[in-house]
Amino acid sequence: MDDLKGKAAIVTGASRGMGAAIALGLAQAGADVLLVSRSAPTAEAIDQFAATGQRATHHAADLSEMASIEPILAAALAAFGRVDILINNAGIARRGAFLDYTETDWDAVLTINLKVPTFLAQACARQMMTQGGGKIINMCSLLSYQGGVLVSAYAAAKHGLAGITRAMANELAPHHINVNGIAPGYISTDLTAALQADPARDRAIRDRIPEGHWGEPSAVVGAALFLAGSGADYIHGHILNVDGGWLAR
Repeated sequence: MDDLKGKAAIVTGASRGMGAAIALGLAQAGADVLLVSRSAPTAEAIDQFAATGQRATHHAADLSEMASIEPILAAALAAFGRVDILINNAGIARRGAFLDYTETDWDAVLTINLKVPTFLAQACARQMMTQGGGKIINMCSLLSYQGGVLVSAYAAAKHGLAGITRAMANELAPHHINVNGIAPGYISTDLTAALQADPARDRAIRDRIPEGHWGEPSAVVGAALFLAGSGADYIHGHILNVDGGWLAR
């Protein structure tokens, strides 16, 4: 846990769900954190960050726009003077039958889930190179491996994110920048609320998970801390599944 003292991190989608949990975990491990999201952190979250004794700064950004990238990096450098860790967590899902799926929804999902994370990683990697290294962690998905139903754009984006994670790892490893991914399973967040609210789908999902229940956002924190720390210095291009055993079944 002390491994991250003196480090500075950027976490996108940090106002709720897994992003909020990871951001707090990084702060508790000693990192300063730039919280990137459209909405500001809650009063409770602000108190939790204050209790860590680390600097936590919110940066409002619309991650559907490529123009958001440079201001994010600039905000981190203004606040902390460096960037050691990037957690590409922000994402959206727009469900719909493949035969009826619109170009507008496709472009929105691919931009937020793949295009912006890729180029934010590029911008941060350039900064990390000047510092001698860093860690980039992309939040992938079970749908980095599977096709799913009614989520064609999301599956395409998450397959792409897993692929670019490996491609970046190959090129950035010589610069001491580790690029890895986390593939969460069925985690209880706003993004999965519709599935949890459907009794038949909820039961089918829980029956398919060996551990028998949905994960909480905190379930991914340990994986993020490990990949962000020095214990993962020789790990490049790996996707760490945190799924209650889903993919092993």
